[in-house]
Amino acid sequence: MLKLEKKVPLRRESAMTVMDAIYGRRSVRAYAPQPLERTVIRDLIGAAIQAPTAVHEEPWAFAVIEDRETLRRLSDTAKELLHEVEHGIHLPGAGSRRFKLPENVFYDAGTLIVIYGKPLGPFVVADCWLAAENLMLAARAMGLGSCVIGLAVAALNMPEWKAELKVPSEMTAYAPIIVGVPKEEPPPTGRQDPQILIWKTGLV
Repeated sequence: MLKLEKKVPLRRESAMTVMDAIYGRRSVRAYAPQPLERTVIRDLIGAAIQAPTAVHEEPWAFAVIEDRETLRRLSDTAKELLHEVEHGIHLPGAGSRRFKLPENVFYDAGTLIVIYGKPLGPFVVADCWLAAENLMLAARAMGLGSCVIGLAVAALNMPEWKAELKVPSEMTAYAPIIVGVPKEEPPPTGRQDPQILIWKTGLV
């Protein structure tokens, strides 16, 4: 495991409200080289498992990868798999413009937290993504950046990578999330107004 000498003090407790965290969260794609303390990562995972879970199954399990050589090789595998897909990736609303792959799909972040799901019923995927959102909001409240790296899912679910990471074969990777100290605050991004299909009340 690569160890860097400098530690960064982080906000373990924050005056930020839940709404502040929700509206302030951004997908961060540029990270400072400082590593995260193990206690910080445990706090993030602790926040993740406070998420709602169907019939209290708690189907999630976590892998933490901080070895930069492993992250580099995993990034290479993810890009190789993507190139095998004939249609590539198209950005919504961008016509034929293809997504430009970064040199490292993890954007040189030093920590990747992968949320895996156990085969425990039809709501495992939802439970794992609820845990992912908790983790990312907690990261925001602690002054950290995060970003879901969907491109890594296929690679993480390869038998070869499960064997290397010692992940049981029956588990499925759903949410790979990079976390770290952001180099800069990303600009705000807009959202379309929500489409409300129906708002039925008993009022006349």
